[in-house]
Amino acid sequence: MMPTLNTDKTILFLCVANSARSQMAEGLARKLFGSRFTVASAGSEPSHVNPYAIEVMREVGVDLTTHRSKSVQTIDPSTVGTVITLCAEEVCPVFLGQARRRHWPIPDPASKDASIPREEMLTRFRAARDQIQGRLDVLAALLDVPEGPRPDELHASVRVRDLAKSARFYAWLLGSEPKEWTHRYATFVLPDLRTNFVVVVADGKELHHDTLYHLGIGVADKRAVVRAYELARAASVTVTKPPRTTWRGTPLHELWLEDPDGNLVEIYARLTDAELAEKPLDLEPVALA
Repeated sequence: MMPTLNTDKTILFLCVANSARSQMAEGLARKLFGSRFTVASAGSEPSHVNPYAIEVMREVGVDLTTHRSKSVQTIDPSTVGTVITLCAEEVCPVFLGQARRRHWPIPDPASKDASIPREEMLTRFRAARDQIQGRLDVLAALLDVPEGPRPDELHASVRVRDLAKSARFYAWLLGSEPKEWTHRYATFVLPDLRTNFVVVVADGKELHHDTLYHLGIGVADKRAVVRAYELARAASVTVTKPPRTTWRGTPLHELWLEDPDGNLVEIYARLTDAELAEKPLDLEPVALA
């Protein structure tokens, strides 16, 4: 089960001066979460709330004029459920206690260089503000994630121009030759490989699916595929193909979903020997109840 934020304890944002980043994070989090969480900020060397932080936060409807810089020493560790440090190039404050920790390195927009033009300073503070907002949006989206399938493996397929060259490259990259191949595909099976899957923001660039074919997760059995369908519907996930057993190609129990960008995601289970023995003569898919 994924860890969740403790609504009975404070979310604490920390940086060095408690002047800009942590103050903006506190203001943005209060606006985003409302009464769901208690939110605070502090620093190891508190100073004052930066006027540029006040100005750029006013642009998004958050008032920092009543905020004050606070020392991390004034925070009771037992009251904090999650601590998020925002230091990038500096040494982050030390926080004692058993809080869940997250580190969001955001470059300090403040500067002691008086020659930097005002508009450049505002640009720097807006960039920090928007980076913090983006991270908070993801944090908020991960709260109360509904129950989902319990995968046993991750499957990913990519389209390639030259199968032989790509098979050679991935054999080198993964340290294993394909388990099997045809003139159409090569399949690598690495049961001990730990998967690191990354989703990256589009930044306004056009998304396309010429390279990504689909993603998939393997689950235990036919019942798990049907259960995944029920969970997907409960979570309002787009279902492109309801659960079924397919026989052409690799026989599978499968369910097809779409992620928010339209990428296809397959949830599948391999057939048992007894299930394979029930293969219909016409090889037409069979709906799963």
